[in-house]
Amino acid sequence: MSRFWSDVVHGLTPYTPGEQVQIPGLIKLNTNENPYGPSPKAMAAMQAALNDGLRKYSDPNSTAVKDAVARRFGLTREQVFVGNSSDEVLAHTFHALLKHELPLLSPDISYSFYPTYCSLYGIEAVQVPLNERFEIDINDYARPCGAIILANPNAPTGIALPLERIEALLAAHPDQVVVIDEAYVDFGADSAIALLGRHDNLLVIQTLSKSRSLAGLRVGFAVGHPDLIAGLERVKNSFNCYPLGQVAQAGAVAAIDDVAYMEQTSQAIIASRAWLTAQMAALGFETLPSHANFIFTRHPQHDGATLAAALRERAILVRHFKAVRIDQFLRISIGTDEECARLVEVLRDIL
Repeated sequence: MSRFWSDVVHGLTPYTPGEQVQIPGLIKLNTNENPYGPSPKAMAAMQAALNDGLRKYSDPNSTAVKDAVARRFGLTREQVFVGNSSDEVLAHTFHALLKHELPLLSPDISYSFYPTYCSLYGIEAVQVPLNERFEIDINDYARPCGAIILANPNAPTGIALPLERIEALLAAHPDQVVVIDEAYVDFGADSAIALLGRHDNLLVIQTLSKSRSLAGLRVGFAVGHPDLIAGLERVKNSFNCYPLGQVAQAGAVAAIDDVAYMEQTSQAIIASRAWLTAQMAALGFETLPSHANFIFTRHPQHDGATLAAALRERAILVRHFKAVRIDQFLRISIGTDEECARLVEVLRDIL
């Protein structure tokens, strides 16, 4: 380790993303990328943005993107924050809103970037165990805390918390910020954005990476009470005044506005997920109920790491986690119907 590192850097355990490898004929089902391309309208908007205007700085406030989000959800511009991917939005959220004297509460099995942010920003955190069915039980959060963050649907389980339970959690913690991270919400769950008018302690974060097929564009946003958004803006403008370039802003606006395309591709993924879940059950797999663009599944007679390695040898990548309680599970992204069929065929051969 470098002798020039700060104490903070020495203490960090960085987040490990899913592999981005190049294997001929690879079926890549490990990073929850959308198997369908971006909206044609978004592609056209980005092509149009490739012009002489790129010599100038982009709009630092991403006003057009904020207005598109506001149109989509019936909000005002002051209720919207835009960043360079939902990961950056989350980072600013941890920094601006989640560091308090009492600890931050989050599930023990969830997005593994959360503990990394806590280490980076010196946030005391308590991880609340999921129940025996790998569900979030809001009764377990009835304890003193500084803030709460939940992914809904949760990752890597894919299980969604009903909207009425989220509202009960908000009502039980009126003086704490409750962040709902909705990266996968468009694949069958209900968005907590519907609760914003009744709860000023709610912040909802979404991404264009999943349901809008723009993982490579890096655009995310948060919506909430203007006071929460103002806190995020203060941090952003002390860190990076120009997070989104002109091309990204143009593509984001068109993608957000093209609701019909997003719903069409999301419904296709939902149908493929149902088919794959049934096929996995026929092979003896136990799959958690998913509302995401992936399934979380295990086979009672076959080791998870061994299955993942065997699939990799056959040019199929899935995600395996070594964490306690979930080390026998595979997280498998929903691909095209052809990719899902090939996965089932190969698994049948392995088993």
